[in-house]
Amino acid sequence: MVRSTPRPEATGCVPGHVSIRHPTIKRLRRLSGRRSARSDECAFVIDGPTLLCDALDAGVPLDEVVAEARCPEDLLARAAEAGATVRSVDDGVLARVTDTVTPQPVAAIGRFADVPPATAVAAAGPLALVLVGVRDPGNAGTLLRSAEAAGAGAVLFCDGSVDPYGPKCVRASAGSVFRVAVTRSGDAVEALGCLASAGLGTLATVARGARSYDQVDLAHPVALVLGNEAHGLPEDVAARVGRAVSIPMVGRTESLNVGMAGTILCFEALRQRRQRDQASDQANRLDATRP
Repeated sequence: MVRSTPRPEATGCVPGHVSIRHPTIKRLRRLSGRRSARSDECAFVIDGPTLLCDALDAGVPLDEVVAEARCPEDLLARAAEAGATVRSVDDGVLARVTDTVTPQPVAAIGRFADVPPATAVAAAGPLALVLVGVRDPGNAGTLLRSAEAAGAGAVLFCDGSVDPYGPKCVRASAGSVFRVAVTRSGDAVEALGCLASAGLGTLATVARGARSYDQVDLAHPVALVLGNEAHGLPEDVAARVGRAVSIPMVGRTESLNVGMAGTILCFEALRQRRQRDQASDQANRLDATRP
């Protein structure tokens, strides 16, 4: 989740064309390519009209927006009304300075706050994810997207996980990074302690030897603890997780990637909550019809 943080005073829509040597363009390049720059400024890049629209809908604080001629004018007007400084550049400039495969006609600089684990856990609701050493931005973005879709309120990136505000992860999240509470650089042991204090159970996956994921209770508040794509969870973290499950598979596949495994668990948790709520609604309707 992106929250308001102190930022330079916005000046609204500033007409005028800037070159690739302008400080704003250099800033876009720096924030696109360097995690340390994002950390120093608590700022990140938002690529493309769809993500910019999602950011505006979510109330992400915007510093600057840089647009090429193809960008919709009404979107730029919205950004200016939200307090962003809007600039224009020649076509092709953004492809040279941002990290996109498909060139986009607009890029924005937004602000984030690195939410402390305790604050993220307080926003978790029925489901949270703890990512421990998850380093692939595509997998991390997928997990953000699946977490939001399954009703999670928080995703905690811990112990060397990829930057959730890196361009590839933001794009893979399809805007979900704007709408859930995100801890960007947490400590896994601290996160598990906060979850235990808040009454959330914890659950991890193992390739084989544990109960099937659909035979354990995920309807009550739970945190899914997901490890590195190649090595899984460190021993000291795994020892602090309450339960382990396996995902049954046939064939010779040894395991699923962390994005797929986490998504399966997210939606199993949602399925169980829906099933519980439907049963409760049915019981209440029966009670209401009794004399």
